[in-house]
Amino acid sequence: MYLANLTWPAINALSRDIPVVIPIAAVEQHGHHLPVYTDSLLLGEVVRRSEAQAGDRALFAPLQWLGNSDHHIDFPGTVSASPRLYLDLLRDLAENFIRHGFKRILFLNGHGGNIIPAKQAIFELRQKYRDRNDLLLLFASYWDLAKPEGYVQTSMQHACEWETSMIMTLAPSLVVGDPAKLETIPAGYAFDPAYRGWTTKDRTPTGHIGSPEHANPEKGEQLFALFSAGVGNMLAQIGQWDGRSWL
Repeated sequence: MYLANLTWPAINALSRDIPVVIPIAAVEQHGHHLPVYTDSLLLGEVVRRSEAQAGDRALFAPLQWLGNSDHHIDFPGTVSASPRLYLDLLRDLAENFIRHGFKRILFLNGHGGNIIPAKQAIFELRQKYRDRNDLLLLFASYWDLAKPEGYVQTSMQHACEWETSMIMTLAPSLVVGDPAKLETIPAGYAFDPAYRGWTTKDRTPTGHIGSPEHANPEKGEQLFALFSAGVGNMLAQIGQWDGRSWL
């Protein structure tokens, strides 16, 4: 179910144990070949497929397109909330649902820059409501809910094989030029396993990271199917939680 399509009495009549999904994405540069709305487009399609599968077993909030994209701000077209402001935004979003009695909340993420502030928002909410054992507060990036195999990349990057393939499937007219002519920009982190502060222009002159030259629409369809199934499995797990235990 989509929250946006329901009246408040219909929402009020829902079980407070229904999983509530808050999709969070971004508007930011995606190299020379993909639109700035890429993360929101891709998460929106994952949500569309997941909602169709879930039916009345989950409640999906409207997609939040503003994300933490400060690391991309050197590239025109990027729109960002600063990390601390974004953390507060997410915390307040979840707290609205808690105020209305909902107890199982999942931030479903579609942008890497949202990961740290969203996890911190979840952590802070749990500390605030530390005396309640009936709350399930979760965060997950959609690409972590499945394990794609047989691709050049082994993980999600940026305007990469995976994202380019999915845009080729979803909105091929928005792909600029021929991604097959692009070159891999490695995703490695210098000084790993230490975490190094970075901006996108530190790592890539074009804005993409990964291997978009290996993208094709068939891969995109496979990835959408995998990721939406992964979301479905997570929602089933949330729905089966006994409402009190850690495991």
